[in-house]
Amino acid sequence: MGLTLIEKIATRYAVGLEAGEAALQGQIITICPRHIMTHDNTGAVIGKFESIFEAAGCDARVADASQPVFAIDHDIQNHTPENLDKYARISKFAHAHGVDHYPAGTGISHQIMIEQGYAIPGALIVGSDSHSNIYGGMGSLGTPVVRTDAACIWATGQTWWQVPKVARCELTGSMKPGVVGKDVIIALCGLFNEDQVLNHVVEFTGPGVARLSLDHRLTIANMTTEWGALGGVFPFDEVLREYLEQRADYFAADRRPGDRPEPSKGGYSREDIKKWWSDRLEADADASYEIELSLDLSSVTPHVSGPNHVKVMTSVVEMEERGVAIQKAYLVSCTNARLADIAEAAAVVTGKTVADGVSFYVAAASAEIQKQAVEQGHWQALMAAGAIELPPGCGPCIGLGTGLVEAGEVAISATNRNFKGRMGSRDADVYLGSPAVVAASAIAGKICSPVAHETGKPVGVIVRQAERGSGGGGGGGDGGKGAVQILDGFPAVVQGRALVMPVDNMNTDGIYAGKWTYKDDMTPEQMQAVCFENYDPSFGEVYQAGDMIVCGRNFGTGSSREQAATALKYRGIPCVIAASFSETYRRNAFNNGFLCIECPGLVDELFKECVQGVSTAVGPTLEVDFQASVVRCNGVEHAFAPLSPVAQALIVAGGAEEIARAKLTDK
Repeated sequence: MGLTLIEKIATRYAVGLEAGEAALQGQIITICPRHIMTHDNTGAVIGKFESIFEAAGCDARVADASQPVFAIDHDIQNHTPENLDKYARISKFAHAHGVDHYPAGTGISHQIMIEQGYAIPGALIVGSDSHSNIYGGMGSLGTPVVRTDAACIWATGQTWWQVPKVARCELTGSMKPGVVGKDVIIALCGLFNEDQVLNHVVEFTGPGVARLSLDHRLTIANMTTEWGALGGVFPFDEVLREYLEQRADYFAADRRPGDRPEPSKGGYSREDIKKWWSDRLEADADASYEIELSLDLSSVTPHVSGPNHVKVMTSVVEMEERGVAIQKAYLVSCTNARLADIAEAAAVVTGKTVADGVSFYVAAASAEIQKQAVEQGHWQALMAAGAIELPPGCGPCIGLGTGLVEAGEVAISATNRNFKGRMGSRDADVYLGSPAVVAASAIAGKICSPVAHETGKPVGVIVRQAERGSGGGGGGGDGGKGAVQILDGFPAVVQGRALVMPVDNMNTDGIYAGKWTYKDDMTPEQMQAVCFENYDPSFGEVYQAGDMIVCGRNFGTGSSREQAATALKYRGIPCVIAASFSETYRRNAFNNGFLCIECPGLVDELFKECVQGVSTAVGPTLEVDFQASVVRCNGVEHAFAPLSPVAQALIVAGGAEEIARAKLTDK
């Protein structure tokens, strides 16, 4: 059986494989990624990193200074002494350890990784951010890790990783005029919205790929997160090669920004590109995929997602008929704030004015992009129309800085997420759309398109789907039967009351609000006090010590913020039981010594008893038997995938940091 592109890249960056051995789907391996990106969370990672060495009794040093890249972007509008001091500490650390550092104002971290030459074809690149999958548009295997992983990679150069399931998505046909990458990924999220690609990496193939610009690919790859996937990877083809050659000329002129020790670890030459091209990786013809999908690009028309859900899509034509008025519009974020997006929006607003009662916020993905937009006149067109300029960074997309959506407002945004409460008030409605739709809506004061479009549902089909198993089991379940070997220190049985949250796609903004994420001085007591406040403000009144959370499919979707796991741990919650998990959340949980159990049978049973409209319901007492791999409830046993030794070891140790400390101590 042949290998997928993902398996080939994973094999290239795996550590400790035997000669001729490949890294296969589902296998737990050790990886040494090409780069590890961190942004504002670098400050928190530094603390974790230094504590590893302090406990090991040795001087802190970065194992390989070519791996880390620091790019500050999230809270750059925060000019408090505390935040500025954090940024200064990050800069000082970068210089002390020889790490490439891009300070606030340079741009969004993911855009920096792309335009400054860190994301290259065939590379495995990880980032402490859930949208690190955007590097898949560059032919890289980009995937999120968590802060704990980042600290361990800085310290040892390596981390554990489970090779994900791989999906294949064939794109056929050509996009109609006015249709862009945002419309394609909205179509995929809306068509295949039952977790078909949950925790998979998607390989995009087919004749339609060659008709997608790099900007379209980056947008699609970026939002595979919202689709439920770990990543989406496009091939290394002539479209990508042309972009790389243009950037190689840029690097040859050494016009790169940033606070970087010389020489920078980013950048490449035309000679490098020739070598990559000759050695490029491609999937084997007989590669095996967990699921195969197909989408006809010619059937895609402009759609919007929402409100407050990415996987609910409505055609722009229907939205126009509804006459949905807006008060806020956003052209920001790593998804749709590149030059082509800004040019597209500028063309819509030229000679027009933003509607009364609407605030239209614009931020370029990087300072370089803003400079280019100014040189070409696009930026001036947006400002003349009444747009409000924000600095190149994240801002309102993460619920920080100027321009947050307020209670009772409706917004249209070119960002990647519209989870309730993420961009401001949880009592607002947010829709997602393309840059052209956002710009046209800002002018009209209601959601609309700049040109007339035909309506119709995109055409996509499931070509083939493997039979589904019982789930991953956290940190890699082995799927075996019989009694499980329990490691010393791991509990054989856990008991507690079920606290049922009858929803699917519980996102990290609902678990731990974005406004708290970059407050590094939050104590464990303060963190546990704000658990689930965006989902259910009355959670604290219902919860009792020892309650187990029971929730639906894709628990922990969204941001990779570790506090969505650690805050529950601090609350004293012994575990979360869900029908399925976002793999990034599950990784976060186990890396911080917090238990996740995937048990869809129990969830289905308890959901039947929930009263309609109840956010958090008190359920029966549960007994989780890890040796038998069952949850007992009301006299019935519900099976879950056995916890692997890797998962148990992380819980016993108290997280990955402790394991890294032990390795350094042994050395």
